[in-house]
Parts: sequence; C-alpha cells; structure tokens
Amino acid sequence: MARGEGAEQYAASLLSVKPINTEIKTTKPKDLRNRLSVWNKLCYAIGGAPYQITGSALGFFLQIYLLDVAQLDPSHASIILFVGRAWDAITDPTVGFLVSRSRWTGIGRMMPWILCSTPFAVLTYFLIWYVPPFEQGKVVWYLIFYCLFQSMQTCFHVPYSALTMFISNDQKERDSATAYRMMVEVLGTVLGTAIQGQIVGGSSDCPDESDTTDSRNSTNFSPSNVTLDETKQSYLIASGVICVIYILCAVVLFLGVKEQKESGRKTTEPLGFRQGLWLVMSHGPYIKLVIGFLFTSLAFMLLEGNFALFITYALGHRNDYQNILLVIMLSGTLTIPLWQWFLTRFGKKTASYCGISWAVPFMILIVCIKSNLIISYLVSVAAGFSVAAAFLLPWSMLPDVVDDFKVNNPGIHGHEALFYSFYVFFIKFASGISLGVSTLSLKFAGYVTGACTQPEAVALTLKVLVSPVPVVLIFVGLLILKTYPIDEERRQGNRKLLQEMLDSEADSESETSALGCSV
Repeated sequence: MARGEGAEQYAASLLSVKPINTEIKTTKPKDLRNRLSVWNKLCYAIGGAPYQITGSALGFFLQIYLLDVAQLDPSHASIILFVGRAWDAITDPTVGFLVSRSRWTGIGRMMPWILCSTPFAVLTYFLIWYVPPFEQGKVVWYLIFYCLFQSMQTCFHVPYSALTMFISNDQKERDSATAYRMMVEVLGTVLGTAIQGQIVGGSSDCPDESDTTDSRNSTNFSPSNVTLDETKQSYLIASGVICVIYILCAVVLFLGVKEQKESGRKTTEPLGFRQGLWLVMSHGPYIKLVIGFLFTSLAFMLLEGNFALFITYALGHRNDYQNILLVIMLSGTLTIPLWQWFLTRFGKKTASYCGISWAVPFMILIVCIKSNLIISYLVSVAAGFSVAAAFLLPWSMLPDVVDDFKVNNPGIHGHEALFYSFYVFFIKFASGISLGVSTLSLKFAGYVTGACTQPEAVALTLKVLVSPVPVVLIFVGLLILKTYPIDEERRQGNRKLLQEMLDSEADSESETSALGCSV
C-alpha cells in the first residue's frame, strides 16, 4: 500500500503556502487525497476483464474443445489441462517474487509488467484455439501454447491484483474499487461466455435429446467433416474477438489508473524468496483464508470445467448449453452490487457463508430432477447468486489480510504481490489437479471423442462431478472459514492503526519539509 503518496502531497502543500497558514492547512481532511474518482475505479476495474474473459472461455470450453473439436484422447486432454494449470500455478509465486523486487519506473512498478505481457498473451491465446494440420504433434502444440499463455497471463494478472494496494491509501476506497472490479470481472465472464458460446454454439449437426428417442442406446452420431471445419473456424473468430478486447482493456487500465509511489516509507532490504514465503505462510489469518477459499473455489472450478459437458451429455441440452452458461453469468453480474451491500451491512465472513452456501441446494436440484429445459434455466438464475459471491469475497478479503500483516509487521514492505500470487498459486494448482482427474474420470467412464452421444456411465460421472463433489468441497471450505479470525471489529481496528501509522509518517515528513524550508 502506497503510504508515502499522501505524505508527499501533504508536504508539498505546506511548501506552497505562507508559514502563517501552516496550522490551517494541516487540518485539511486527508481523505480527499485518497479519493478515487468513478472514472479511476472503472478504468481499474476494466483492467481485470481480460483475465476473466479468457478464463471463462478456457474454463467452460477448453475441455469440450480438446475432446470434440481437436479430437484428442481424454487422457491427452487431461495431461494438457493438468500440466497447463500446474505450470500456471508455479509461475504465480515466481512472478509475484519478481514483481515484489521490481524497481519503480516512470509508469510505476506494476504497469511495465502489464504492458509488456499483453502482446505475447494475445498471440499465445489465439494459437490455443487453432487446430494444427498434423496429428502427431497436437498434444505438444496445445501444451506449449497453453503453458505460454498462462505464463503471460500471470505476468499481467499478478501485478494487476497487487495494484489494488497501490491505487489508494484508504481501505474504503480500495473496497469500493474492488467492488467495481468484481462487477466488471463477472461481466467479463459474461462477455467471454457470450462471445465463445454464441459464436461457436449451435454449429454442430448433432441432434438434441428432444429430437431423438433413447439416443444413448442407439448408434452414435458423429458430426460431418464440413461442420467440424466450420466449428474450428468459429473458435478462431471467437478467439480473435477476445484478443482485441484484451488489448483495449490493457490500454484503458494504463491510461486511467495512476500507481502511487511509496515515497514516504523508509527503505528496507528486499525480501528473499524463501524469507518472503515464510513470512506469508506463517501469517495465520492468511493461511485460513486461503485454505477455506481453496476448497470453495475448487467446487466452482470443478463445476465450471464440466458444466458444458454436463448440459450436453447428461441433460441433453446440446443446442442450449451456451445460453444456460450465459444466464448464470448474467445473474452473477447483476447480483454483485447486492453482495457488496450485504458484506458492508453484515460483514464479509457472514457474506461468505450465505453467498457460497446458496449454491448447494441448486447443485443438488439440477441432478435430481428429470431433464427439463425451463427448470435448468431457473436453476441457472439462482446459481448465479453464488457465482457472484464466489467472485467478490476472496478478492475483497485479501486486502484485509494484507493490512493485518502490515499492522503486525510494520517494518516489512513490498510484500503485497506475494500474498496475491501465492493465493492464486494454490487455487490454480488444485484446479489443475481437479480438471485432470475429472477428464481422466470421463475416459474411464467410456467417453467417446467426437461422438454426439455418450454412454450412461459418462452422464453419471458428469452428475457426480457437478453436484456431490462440489457440495462436499463447499462444506469443508466454509468450516475452515469459520476459524478465520479477522471479523469486522478487528478489521476496523487494523484500519485505525494503519491510518495512525500513515498520519505519523505524514507528520514526520511535513516536519522535515518545514525544517528544510526554514533553512
């Protein structure tokens, strides 16, 4: 958090007036210097859209793309998904460590990482959705470009996440900016789902379950080569649109957000990797928060990774799966303001219990009822409420943990990126394992690559992957979050202590500046 920016402006204001007015100027409210305009918050929020747009497209569609369009064996697809996610997880703490040791430049400490990674991220993302004209090296192709994209995306998202602590000194302003960010990010998932789903959805000539009777017991239908080529082209068009949006969002972030410099702090020796890791991992509230959200995030990631297949092969809504996904994301976007109000009114821990557990009855309902399109849409609307909470709460609570660490370790600076990167590390590594295991489960269940219908065992496996397993993960995560010690009283106390530390630094710098002026 950039404490020195306010002090620097304060000292400058002292030097710009006559000494007789000094006492009057010192009573100027400090909050005005920390205020962010709506434009600043929107520009900051828009910077988070690329991560969610590409993430939703990959999360919802990559598995079905590798299996039915690239026509890879499920075991090969599981290798790509697991290794890609695992590699992505490893790069997060590495990039976080490098970012924490980066020097300040004319455009900040985080911005150079964001700008330099953007063109490479765009190129590698596009190549993920290209089916190469050879068979032997397909697995290597997707593995290389998936890993490269994840690396470039990490170089964008870790600095962007840590930027939360450098846009304002005021916790309320950071929470407000985070709410803007979460709303835009959920909107980004809507955009990613809409672009990918609406462009590539409905391009298959496979019949919907409503058009066939007892189709799972009949001969498998396979899409024609013409339709497959058209589907490949659709995926390229969708990825091209997303790449353009990615670049535009990065430009808006750069032009609309000013990163605050930590000029008022005493310089300290940069933390080593092992030292930084130890400090972060030994902070109790951080560990409890990370582990709790690790389980709940896994539940939603497992649901996300298998939901398109579940709708297609278990519910039989092949021609509507992209619309059902879109409804979930739209519902989540519209309820972000509701959850922001709820957490400010009742506290973040209470919001996490209510918001995440809301999804449980609907996860159970979707697999218990007979396949019905109207009920599927209604359940999707209700499930969107929990998606919004799952997006908002982890990123809203992480700054509280960082502030708590600062209160207990006032002499250590430059650690913010480590907290964010290690959180993302655990989430991504675990999600890689879950996606790899779920894809292998489909292989053992007898999944037929490129087929229009699947055996009953595949449908049963998909039901298990989107309901019982996520429900158990959610309950475990909420039990761990119950031990999370930063309640509203402690959070407000930390805020007051940090403000006192900021005021002390400002007073110290202003005295030094006044002394220099008198000399």
